[in-house]
Amino acid sequence: MKNLIEFKGNWNETKGKLKQQFAMLTDNDLMLIEGKQDELIGRLQIKLGKTKEELRKIISEL
Repeated sequence: MKNLIEFKGNWNETKGKLKQQFAMLTDNDLMLIEGKQDELIGRLQIKLGKTKEELRKIISEL
């Protein structure tokens, strides 16, 4: 995944792209709270049925 600073700086754009790609995601699913990146990835794993590696690849390619 992108480094945290870059990730946080572009999060609104990334969040929009994720919602376009996976329409079932909500704003609550995509809340990024500092220090809670693992929790975010866990939520996405449950919601999308993807592995951590798959999710990190999807996010990094956005």
